[in-house]
Amino acid sequence: MRQLNRLTRSTRQGSVYFPLLALAASCLLTGCGRQATEANQVATEQSSQTAVIRPQNWPQQAPPIARSAEIEQQISALLAQMSAEQKVGQIIQADIASVTPQQVRDYYLGSVLNGGNSAPGRDNRVGAAAWLELADAFWQASTDTSDGRPYIPVFWGTDAVHGHSNVKGATIFPHNIGLGAMHEPELLQAIGRVTAIEMQVTGLDWTFAPTIAVARDDRWGRTYESYSEHPELVASYAPYILQGIQGKPGADDFLRGEHMLATVKHFLGDGGTIGGKDQGDNISTEAQLRDIHALPYYSAVNAGARVVMASYNSWHGSKMHGFAPMLTDVLVGRMGFDGFVVGDWNGHGQVAGCTPTDCAASLLAGLDMFMAPDSWQTLYANTLAQVNDGRISMARLDEAVSRVLRIKAEMGLFEQVKPSARPLAGRYELLGNAEHRALAREAARKSFVLLKNNQQLLPLKPTGRVLVAGDGADNIGKQSGGWTLSWQGSGNSNSDFPNGESIYGGIKQAVEAGGGSVELSENGRFSAKPDVAIVVFGEEPYAEFIGDRSHLAFDDNRGLQILTALKAQGIPTVSVFLSGRPLWVNPELNQSDAFVTAFLPGSEGGAVADILFRAADGSVRHDFHGKLSFSWPDNATGEPLNIGDTNYKPLFAYGYGLNYRDNSTLATLHENAGISAAEMLNTSRYLYAGKAVTPWQLQLLDEGKITVVTDAMHSSANGALTAQATDRLQQEDSVTLSFIKPGTVALALADGAVLDLARQANGDMALELEYQVVALGDNSKVSLGMQCGDNCASMLDISSKLQAMQGKGWHSIKIALRCFSEADSNFAISRVTHPMLLQGSAGVVVQLANVRLAQNEGNATCGN
Repeated sequence: MRQLNRLTRSTRQGSVYFPLLALAASCLLTGCGRQATEANQVATEQSSQTAVIRPQNWPQQAPPIARSAEIEQQISALLAQMSAEQKVGQIIQADIASVTPQQVRDYYLGSVLNGGNSAPGRDNRVGAAAWLELADAFWQASTDTSDGRPYIPVFWGTDAVHGHSNVKGATIFPHNIGLGAMHEPELLQAIGRVTAIEMQVTGLDWTFAPTIAVARDDRWGRTYESYSEHPELVASYAPYILQGIQGKPGADDFLRGEHMLATVKHFLGDGGTIGGKDQGDNISTEAQLRDIHALPYYSAVNAGARVVMASYNSWHGSKMHGFAPMLTDVLVGRMGFDGFVVGDWNGHGQVAGCTPTDCAASLLAGLDMFMAPDSWQTLYANTLAQVNDGRISMARLDEAVSRVLRIKAEMGLFEQVKPSARPLAGRYELLGNAEHRALAREAARKSFVLLKNNQQLLPLKPTGRVLVAGDGADNIGKQSGGWTLSWQGSGNSNSDFPNGESIYGGIKQAVEAGGGSVELSENGRFSAKPDVAIVVFGEEPYAEFIGDRSHLAFDDNRGLQILTALKAQGIPTVSVFLSGRPLWVNPELNQSDAFVTAFLPGSEGGAVADILFRAADGSVRHDFHGKLSFSWPDNATGEPLNIGDTNYKPLFAYGYGLNYRDNSTLATLHENAGISAAEMLNTSRYLYAGKAVTPWQLQLLDEGKITVVTDAMHSSANGALTAQATDRLQQEDSVTLSFIKPGTVALALADGAVLDLARQANGDMALELEYQVVALGDNSKVSLGMQCGDNCASMLDISSKLQAMQGKGWHSIKIALRCFSEADSNFAISRVTHPMLLQGSAGVVVQLANVRLAQNEGNATCGN
């Protein structure tokens, strides 16, 4: 296989680029299907700064779906009736948080979406009926032809990435990483079908799924959205999930009936960026890009993919949203794709020379629909102006509009009735029904991988005394992960999952049915010594770049503390590890007699009990089925580790997984992470249960002197402050801070390490404190802030907020990170040394439980 010529270096720009292989004036690739002249123009304009290639040795496949003469006539007729304003509207997608039904009508918009934190009434946990009502409103606005406009219905896209996961009560399936461990692609077809059915109950008709990225660096925050590091496994999965959602091309119910529109994403190379950085740069060779990252797209296009989402990432500096050689020449010309290309959330704004509100280059390169959630209105005006002055030709605009209209016609939208009048609409009993939950439970059960089972501890008898511990045990939100009700999957309680079951709930049911007893204790303390302990712990939910990591050390030591304490008492331990990726957990493995990686199993936590416990008659109910679809690391450095690599030495190899027939013993593992303590820094959780999370310190600052809180009772150097461990829900699970004189409480590192929180600020994260006001005088002053080195801090007055909460129990306050920069232009969010400073005047007494970074779900403030 021929690869690109070696990299050369531009003396003019000083940047690395591939030699320009100029495209001919007419399309050089058979069936290119785009306006080649304009694509060439974009490529030429990019050549001085970014990589421009002519694709080499990419397999050629014909479009799998023949165009319908009837639909083509319909499109031609519509284009003849449409004004430029109406055409531009069809290629712009707005977020429901930033657009009204009336604006959809006024601007002729072709599509709306709800982003991860968008929902009807801005309520992420609103009932299903509100979704259907809003779907009707958008549909009716778009189909109002009273002014003589053509009849073109709107469609609504959503990130239903593991079930209809934005809607309360829906079935939540395991995330893709767990489904990959099943190695059972046929089950994905059923999952896709159920997702499509539940979506249509609420009136939605388009999902931004499946993700068919091949994640090659587990530090990437979207690793759990990938089925595997192995391109062939991902390629084998793509047709099944896709056809489960859409149906099979050529069938009467393709894109209709119980089926609807899917999206394969993100094209191309998102799983191979440097350091696993989300939206970063992929510098693989063209052959690697083709053979690893593009392989699943060939199978998806061949299986009937009608929408492809462009990726945020770059390839050797070229942003995919504006890269014609991939969007046009490879995707359309080589793969035979004949649907439309949609952008990602303002992704076009990252193209060189573009902004979210102005990007002709993206359209000319092959993007057919802008995802412009909050930028749509100005983008509409600028795009229309570019059409009118010729910067965007009418031919290219017509091509993009035709592609959108073609899919709408294939979906039958022109013959459809409003969403609430469709066959599945309003059948809320289908959301999380018994059949759908059984499928999700089966998928979760088959996704679990048994890493350790010394002395064949598992399966357990349900007749003994069982302790269930850990913060993940009775937490459906944590076991479901990101993209669940909210973007980050944060802020969820068990009551938000009326059709779900926690892991503890499933264990309790199984054990009590078998004659045993169960005790739940998050911190691992028990009232009666158990026969066995099941400890459920793992990563907090996250999504996209918020989940990016610099290493793979599991850096939340709460589970390890519980396991260590239990082992010291001679209690057999079973670990159930919740995570969106393989992580270095050698210390936890050493303290466990059995270790199960459950990944992110979704709403059916009872699947854990299915596989851990024997039946009442002593037989094995379900054996382990899952095998790793990602290699498990033997150190925490995070350097890419994939099957087939040179010097491939994982702790557990791709395809590893024990079952109950195996009688093997895992020896004690080394506990050398391969990185320093500073590199293992937890950058999002600072104080938990009243104690600083390692390696953070809780410091009392008193007239320039620092006192580190290490005991249950500590006073500052000159007596201005005291910190005392206090009971909240459990023994000493909070700290009471008393200001005898004015002083400051800080969270910092002993070595003065610096945090770069710029991306978190851009992602609208917030500093969250769980607190209770014990005492506060009428004139008391309290400020909350961050420090960025000597003489660099930003403080916000929260006195009024605390005054209002005095004597009213426990509360949470969120301060958006952007607020600190807005309050002080000199504050550097990219070099934070103290992520929390709490200043108080004499007489202030505040009780703190937790301090962390959290997703701003619309309830963050900027102080008083």
